[in-house]
Amino acid sequence: MEALMGCNDGLTSKIHMPAFYLAPLEGITGYIYRNAVRDFFGDGISKYYTPFIVVHEKRAMSSKEINDILPEHNEGITLIPQVLTDDPEGFLRIEKKLCEFGYREVNLNLGCPSKTVASKGRGAGFLGRKAALDDFLYSIFERRVMDISVKTRIGEVDTGEFFELLDIFNKYPIKELIIHPRVRYEYYKGSPHRDVFYEGFEKSVNPVCYNGDVNSAGDVAELLKGTGNRLEAVMTGRGMIRNPSLIRTLTGGQPYSKDELLEFLKRILSDYRGVFSGEKPVLQKMKELWSYMQYEFPDREKQISALLKCRSISEYRIMEGAVIASP
Repeated sequence: MEALMGCNDGLTSKIHMPAFYLAPLEGITGYIYRNAVRDFFGDGISKYYTPFIVVHEKRAMSSKEINDILPEHNEGITLIPQVLTDDPEGFLRIEKKLCEFGYREVNLNLGCPSKTVASKGRGAGFLGRKAALDDFLYSIFERRVMDISVKTRIGEVDTGEFFELLDIFNKYPIKELIIHPRVRYEYYKGSPHRDVFYEGFEKSVNPVCYNGDVNSAGDVAELLKGTGNRLEAVMTGRGMIRNPSLIRTLTGGQPYSKDELLEFLKRILSDYRGVFSGEKPVLQKMKELWSYMQYEFPDREKQISALLKCRSISEYRIMEGAVIASP
């Protein structure tokens, strides 16, 4: 992809642009949010990823998880379901079910750093059990029925773990290796270890996508420079939720207007009201979204604090308008 992108010095130059993906975020990026993004800010987004599907012993997927990946709930979206497990049989069971729905790629989550996930040896917690991870990957790639991509961190405790992990990943025909260059115990704190990412980019035999703290054109320019202008894909999650027009602007489009952002949020709220009973769960979902969006408005702490305390949708709508419409 080629696009015009402004540089930090105010110049504009024509450079290679990677594909952009919307990262999964539990509780936020379900089909209601994805559809609103598609309709308002979808220009430039090549792929969307689901929040992780958890493997259960007695069933393939929950009704909620099935509802989220139904093709009729994701029209006009290239959707990649993500699976969280350390059980190869469970992974293959879900993969088969996804194939029945028409999917041709599934993503393995090796990146979630939360204690509840990692303590069970899943997500980023799996990275500390390298022999078991190797056996798991052997099992699923030997019997896979679709392409498998992997979203990973660079280790559990130390960045030096990454190259041992990369030796394992390089054994398998991974569709795409999505690398978030933090270790599990860093969660989302501090700066990503982009130097480790650049070295991993060179050593990976599989296609590589970058993920982690992409918030501006300057971030993308730095990534392209660090990969010799060869990076093919970038995934952004929190940056996109904070500013839903981020990918559109990165690919040459316009930033959101105040009216557009208000309509976007009105659409999400309306769609949540269509699936939840009562105001409380709807407000909870909108406040969860604002827990990320608040950083887009750093000078409006008082209004956002009031918004997060609203007890009715009518009160919420008033405060939402006050936050966005403030000069």
